[in-house]
Amino acid sequence: MSTVRTTPSSGVSSLVLAGVLWGTGGLLGSLFGQVAGLSSPAVAAYRLAVGGLILLCCLFATGGRLPRTRAAWARIVATGLLAALFQAAYFTAVSLTSVSVATLVTIGSSPVLVLLARPRSATRRGVLAVGLAVLGLVLLVGVPADGGPSAGAALAGAACALVAAAGFTAMSLLGARPVPGLDAMKTTGAGFTVGGAVLLPVAAAVSGAGFAPTPASVGLLLAFGLVPTAIAYTLYFRGLRTAPVGVGVLMALLEPLTAAALAAVLLGDRLGFSGVAGGVLLAVALVLTARGQARARRA
Repeated sequence: MSTVRTTPSSGVSSLVLAGVLWGTGGLLGSLFGQVAGLSSPAVAAYRLAVGGLILLCCLFATGGRLPRTRAAWARIVATGLLAALFQAAYFTAVSLTSVSVATLVTIGSSPVLVLLARPRSATRRGVLAVGLAVLGLVLLVGVPADGGPSAGAALAGAACALVAAAGFTAMSLLGARPVPGLDAMKTTGAGFTVGGAVLLPVAAAVSGAGFAPTPASVGLLLAFGLVPTAIAYTLYFRGLRTAPVGVGVLMALLEPLTAAALAAVLLGDRLGFSGVAGGVLLAVALVLTARGQARARRA
């Protein structure tokens, strides 16, 4: 399969769509875990493995082939290992603290890590967008209530969330550097298959990874592997080919925004004033980022 050429505008569009599709992952993953009776690490492992295998099947069915160069496979293995690290560290943070804290630290610190990794590329607009995004994420996700984890567990959970953010940031920085003969579909398919193969034995040893297949569990697993994993990450890596990494990690903030909207529509959750204010700030940060990209293209 040949590498798909994209323009800067299509790169941002791919990142936006990836962020929206990621927002379905929480709902699908939660439903799959409940129906299959699996722990969070096992759900994450199945996500990578099934998402990667779906893409490889599509690749082979259309006559595509995996790359054979050492550079391409080095990137594939690195992507798989970073994806496994990201997923494992994030769900460990969830188990030690809560979904809100893990999401807040992981997604909120990723844009900051990109700024630290590439300080010369920082602009006033970009720094303002990151600040608004982090503040909006705090308001949207909220802070843990009283009676939460102990100080030690909270500290360990925050450290795991930072590791998850570092893994996601490193994976994004790698994805922005093209390798000849390796497109987004091959990177995601082969890389996530490697990551799932690494993570599944770990999940099986820690909490068990077996489940009785039923139409409901298999259907949810396929949807979980396809929409927020195979399609979303392929779009994300494709977008990083033409859009800056900082834009990519900021567009990842669409994940909690979409998840909150789905929870309000499908589950009847109410955000409250702080949640709505946080969503507005996130939207402003994303608009600032998109307009900055538009100005850069015109220049």
